[in-house]
Amino acid sequence: MTLTRRNLTFGLGATALLSACGNGVGSRGPAMIDARVDATLSQLYSDYPATRDLATKATGMLVMPLVTEVGLGFGGGYGRGALRVGGATVDYYSVAKASGGLQIGGSQYSHVLFFMTEEALSTFRRSPGYAAGANVEYAIPERGETLAAETTTSLAPVIAVIFGQAGLRVGATLEGVKYTRILP
Repeated sequence: MTLTRRNLTFGLGATALLSACGNGVGSRGPAMIDARVDATLSQLYSDYPATRDLATKATGMLVMPLVTEVGLGFGGGYGRGALRVGGATVDYYSVAKASGGLQIGGSQYSHVLFFMTEEALSTFRRSPGYAAGANVEYAIPERGETLAAETTTSLAPVIAVIFGQAGLRVGATLEGVKYTRILP
């Protein structure tokens, strides 16, 4: 069997793709994710103090410390995080995003889903893959802006707070988001 340049390129590309698919949960993965979640929550509470009140009212929080998105026509994004109930990690999750349209660039950000009702948290945990839909209220605060939980908690069962944005991604796209439990 001869090894051609095309086969070598394909093999190296497939190896890189498979290595990127590792979910990080294993020997040291959970500890690393938990440490990143703790740091992300510390930053969130420091930058936006009103989110502490939101956290105390929530029945659970899904914390995604770092989500990376890139796009050139078609785009995608990925991140890993933990679901916390009562301050303790109960599960690990990944988020995958796909988008299509006129777009270019890359960005990174953190986000936290606050589950404001027991029903919303239960639905999230029971589903094999949770797609964020119309029942999610998004809050994207700017630096120094206050985030009031009183007006949104009665209206939305899930509140997503997106913060710590870096990078530049521009365009008009249609996007889909899916959260999936990572099994250790």
